[in-house]
Amino acid sequence: MKRTLLSALLTGVLVYAATPVSAATDTVKPAITILATGGTIAGSSASNTDTTDYKAGSLGIDVLMKAVPEMNDVATVKGEQISNTISGNISSSILLTLSKRINGLLGSEGQQGVVITHGTDTIEETAFFLDLTVKSDKPVVLVGAMRPATAISADGPMNLLEAVTLAADSKAQKRGVMVVLNDRIGSAFYTSKTNSTTLDTFKAYDPGYLGVFVSGKPKFYFTPAQPVDRNFFDVSKLNDLPPVEILYSYQDQLPAMLDAAVQSGAKGIVIAGSGNGNVSSKMEQAIKQLSEKGVPVVMSARTGSGYVSTKSFAIGAGFLNPQKSRILLQLALASGADLKQTAQYFDSQR
Repeated sequence: MKRTLLSALLTGVLVYAATPVSAATDTVKPAITILATGGTIAGSSASNTDTTDYKAGSLGIDVLMKAVPEMNDVATVKGEQISNTISGNISSSILLTLSKRINGLLGSEGQQGVVITHGTDTIEETAFFLDLTVKSDKPVVLVGAMRPATAISADGPMNLLEAVTLAADSKAQKRGVMVVLNDRIGSAFYTSKTNSTTLDTFKAYDPGYLGVFVSGKPKFYFTPAQPVDRNFFDVSKLNDLPPVEILYSYQDQLPAMLDAAVQSGAKGIVIAGSGNGNVSSKMEQAIKQLSEKGVPVVMSARTGSGYVSTKSFAIGAGFLNPQKSRILLQLALASGADLKQTAQYFDSQR
């Protein structure tokens, strides 16, 4: 019988309790808290070759931690279940809960870092949101998996071990929120999912990775640095975020969906434009009219990478893709920013 994560758990050999002090060295280990939200890393299926039709978010954080007892060699680890769902269900409420909890944890003197387990489909959105709302030099690491826990060669256990190892490493401080999968360390500001199913899906095409894991140890390419246009938003008093919709651009597009989005309650719009954030002439005119009414419209690109400059009729997203542009626009709106200030948030060096 092939050994999978689930079969290993059923043996009852693995131990959940974390050991706060190393008996051999009597050295206090770094304190790391794992906040679990669900996703493929907590997914299961009746077939150990199923990597697409499994049920995500079906295993609890206690199960994930029992599967990787090696974490206790690098840190004192605790787990909290924030949610247990697919990443498409991550709501503004969950995002705010995560940010507030992380800020609280990292404000504690004994806490070294935080790890968040998350579904890969929208992990970049949550990571980006946390990068803009967590105020701490301590490491915050998001981690997921492309294969469920029951699959042959499940990637979740190694990814989780590496995430905890990174969060416990003093060299990981002052680098902003990070994403770890497939031995790669990426900046939350730039990293995105680029392939629907393969293990090497997370990339940052232009900026590149921050580092790589070699034999379970993080190796950084650069000294600590922050993205140039990274801003901080205090969400401690927020209970929700303003609704912002994303519309996809295509040839001869009509503005009907733009009007529908505003009528349904959208406080801002992001356009996944073609090329340098371009749209049809009819859409351009409709966007200009919205902007004149004070509704912010951000032009991003459907290309997957590249810079989008500001237009005469709308705000340019800079290096941000549509999904990250939506997060930043929500935070700008929640902060009460006007159109000019919102444009500066998207490219403070303009």
